[in-house]
Amino acid sequence: MDTTLVANPSMTLEDLASQALELAKRQGASAAEVHASIGSGLSVTVRRGEVETVEHHRDKGLTVTVFFGRRSGSASTSDFRGAALAEAVSAACVIARYTAEDPFNGLADPEHLARTIPDLDLYHPWALGVDEAITQARRCEEAAFAHDPRVRNSEGATVTTHEGTDLYATSTGFLGAVRASRQGVSCAVIGEDGEGGMQRDYDYATACDARDLPDVESVGETAASRAVRRLGARQIKTCQVPVVYEAPVARSLLSHLVSAVSGPSLYRRSSFLVDSLGQALFPKWVHLYEDPLRKKGNGSAPFDGEGVETRYRDLVTEGVLRRYCLDSYAGRKLGLVTTANAGGVHNLMIEPGADDLAGLLRRMGRGLLVTELIGFGINGVTGDYSRGAAGFWVEDGAIAYPVQEITVASNLRDMYRGLLAVGNDIDFRHRIATGSLLVERMTVAGH
Repeated sequence: MDTTLVANPSMTLEDLASQALELAKRQGASAAEVHASIGSGLSVTVRRGEVETVEHHRDKGLTVTVFFGRRSGSASTSDFRGAALAEAVSAACVIARYTAEDPFNGLADPEHLARTIPDLDLYHPWALGVDEAITQARRCEEAAFAHDPRVRNSEGATVTTHEGTDLYATSTGFLGAVRASRQGVSCAVIGEDGEGGMQRDYDYATACDARDLPDVESVGETAASRAVRRLGARQIKTCQVPVVYEAPVARSLLSHLVSAVSGPSLYRRSSFLVDSLGQALFPKWVHLYEDPLRKKGNGSAPFDGEGVETRYRDLVTEGVLRRYCLDSYAGRKLGLVTTANAGGVHNLMIEPGADDLAGLLRRMGRGLLVTELIGFGINGVTGDYSRGAAGFWVEDGAIAYPVQEITVASNLRDMYRGLLAVGNDIDFRHRIATGSLLVERMTVAGH
């Protein structure tokens, strides 16, 4: 899509950003930045063969941040008319004039800004009509019901498409815009065992290019398979055993690491990894890195939320934490420099090993496979970890039976040090990509 605005067809996002920056300058701001976006999409959900929702999305927004020396203020608007834009800029300026100075405030240093913006092949609009979306959602759900007679109910199958443009501009002359698309299909179903037992599970796929999505039938079949395999779940006795985190939930262990080494957690000293730079957190074979310029990556970006150039960067090599995840503000506050992580990480990945999930289970022998996590029991200051879980008990390297109503507990430092293997079943659906993870020992609380 282009960046022309419906309210004013002669104006683009670039024009809008330029106008906002000029208004800020006229009101005395020493510097300013603008984030603007516009997007559109379609979402269709079918449940039990009937159309449940058809939604057309069109969204837009602009946030302006102004600086008066080291004082700052921000305001947002979804109204792109001139009067509304002027009002937003004025509101940001008023806020800035009444806030305290912060010596670490300011735009990203010019030497860190992206000078070129490579094409990462992120924009693949999908000309999907409502009728075709309904057909695909029905095929997905029908495949789930046909896969196993124990699938007797559905929460629906959904097909979505979205495309949009995000723009960032500053009063120092930086202007960067990224067009991207995101397409998806999902299905959630309920299996019943005939004795009153029910289990729900789901599957989904997402890609910037619809041609990279799997067949919708395979998504429905996987959702059905995941639901019925959980039937007959039971509790287990409390024990200490190895634990495998299936790839879709293993990502959370790395997200806790990212949170702990991110700027706010560090300068507030609310992280269990304060002053951990250069420390061995993992076994020596562990390698974690960001690859933000990967073509068609779900977390790919040529620059971060401050216009800072992104590039391949190691986070952990030979098990040692080599850097933090910082924006410009956090970098200044910590006496370091930005790592292009304003807005989060971009395609963070852990180097996989040779085993698939079945291989990890064989290596574990006896223990727990976690396929679902419930709640959030993480203490960011101490690293203590305790979460509700469901999954499967494993005996002799193979799944024995499903389990539920259990808790897995440990400390994140111990879990990272006790990482035994990473599977090659990489889940690329998010900004953080990992295969299944085998952890040496955790407490599994049951009855």
